[in-house]
Amino acid sequence: MSSSQDSDAPPVDPPPIPVPDVSGADASIGGLPRRVDLTLRQRLIVDSSAAADIALRTAIASLLSVTMMPTMLGPALRRSESRAERDNMRFYAELASAKDPELSFPAPTEEPRISSRAANPVAEWMAHGPVHNIRFNSSFEAVNPALREQCRGYVRNNVVHAQHWRHEDGPHPTLCVIHGFMGSPYLFNGLFFSLPWFYRSGYDVLLYTLPFHGARRKGFSLQWLRLLRSWFRGFRRGDGAGGARFPFADRLSGVHGCRPYCADRNVARRLHVGADRLRRRPHPGGDPQRAGCHPRQNGRRVVPRELCGAVADLIAGTDDDVVRAATKYPSPLNYPPLVPKHRRLIITGLGDRLAPPEQAELLWEHWDRCAFHWFPGNHILHISQPDYLRRMTRFMRDFMFQ
Repeated sequence: MSSSQDSDAPPVDPPPIPVPDVSGADASIGGLPRRVDLTLRQRLIVDSSAAADIALRTAIASLLSVTMMPTMLGPALRRSESRAERDNMRFYAELASAKDPELSFPAPTEEPRISSRAANPVAEWMAHGPVHNIRFNSSFEAVNPALREQCRGYVRNNVVHAQHWRHEDGPHPTLCVIHGFMGSPYLFNGLFFSLPWFYRSGYDVLLYTLPFHGARRKGFSLQWLRLLRSWFRGFRRGDGAGGARFPFADRLSGVHGCRPYCADRNVARRLHVGADRLRRRPHPGGDPQRAGCHPRQNGRRVVPRELCGAVADLIAGTDDDVVRAATKYPSPLNYPPLVPKHRRLIITGLGDRLAPPEQAELLWEHWDRCAFHWFPGNHILHISQPDYLRRMTRFMRDFMFQ
């Protein structure tokens, strides 16, 4: 796909993992294509991608079930803690019923004090420009008063970390990159999502570290060879496996775990980096606004972990109706969209089984059938990535470079 609007953009970088060149397309007026509407080659790619995603999903869920079982079952076995969790779930169920984003996700009231230092030479080599690592104290405070003291105790998590690629001639339109679960390394995201290409196209880039990931997690280690050791350290210290506390430590974490991210959502505005033209570049399968459309439905797909949660619910006597109502709290389907329709674009992989395309279609319906593009890959393998990158560029150019 191409257009005259792409003519002044540099060539799209090839994806870091060689993948078949099988293009996707925009959704029709009826939504995503049915399987019968796909070509034979597209069906083969979608089916094989889905099978790979199911295997990955089961492996991750099994590991999470083992590492998080004490965290999930412990409170259920202790009567006082299970009672407190039920009360907290009722709190979020009532808050969700108001369907008021300003009430559920109040904006920060204080300006942060930001510290910045030059990133390592590898980051500057990748961006071909100045790169800084920034940090500041999070403005997050739990909406639920009963959880505030507990959340204040997460010292590492309460320091926001991000990496900023910026041009030397002043603020440019800023692309805010929000990684997926367990996918926090800046280098990985920079290569996987072709961020140097966006930077050369004129965007500043801000890579944000999600709560309980990377440097915001206990037992953090920069050495990949020590990753497994880090997981078990985090498990012993009650911090979960590489980000598992968000959103997998217990039922409650899955409900209010997105709040720290929302509290820090104005980080780019506080950096004065072209905030009037700020746009997010989320992981197509990991964006909280997309993968979390129906958290409870997504949880049921992660069978080992969901079974562990079901056992905990049974022991604690959790009211399923309350849990169902509380899980609406972080869901974008519960709130009216705040971004104008012409600035909404959803991208989904037809073979994605971690954030399945049915979820994206639900969001598309809720967002007034806005722009909607699909590719035939899965959560990790983004078939025809250059195709959807060009689609994004054409979509954003009119209002990002006015």
